[in-house]
Amino acid sequence: MIVSLPGLPVTNDQADRNWYAVFTLPQNEKSAARHLSLREIEFCLPTYRTARIWKNRQRVTLDIPLFPCYLFARISSCERRKVLESPGVLRIVGKRREPTPVPDLAIEFLRSGHCSRGIEPYCGMVVGKKVRIKCGAFEGLEGTLIRMNTNLRFVLTIELINQNASVEVDANSLELLN
Repeated sequence: MIVSLPGLPVTNDQADRNWYAVFTLPQNEKSAARHLSLREIEFCLPTYRTARIWKNRQRVTLDIPLFPCYLFARISSCERRKVLESPGVLRIVGKRREPTPVPDLAIEFLRSGHCSRGIEPYCGMVVGKKVRIKCGAFEGLEGTLIRMNTNLRFVLTIELINQNASVEVDANSLELLN
């Protein structure tokens, strides 16, 4: 499930907006997202659904952030302060004092319906072949190919925050990179 602020009016400022990774306090991603929504900041909080069993043997289904301590915000340079003043937000990820944008294609991939089916965190060492999606809306997106139970899995790596996510992908839509 992807949570985002729907339908903000399009303005001239939209061209200046980029996606940025926002680092939050641990286990405060959803709270920070609510505060960004109140400030009319477009955000993306990728989540995955998992079943857990509590100590009392009760089974529950939870929506957990795909990237712990991170969410993504689409802002212009003048909106950075709004994000940084939001409760739960520690900083906008970047180098030195300048935030580094996350590619729009990576966020579109995370928000897509194709990605929401079967997405899960991938915490292991990323080993395997580098691949590129060669057709469709995400043409050009690069990642790593792994195998799990004879299914092809595409691992999207967001290098800026050193986080990975894996999703099932049709083998015909991938090409190997050298």
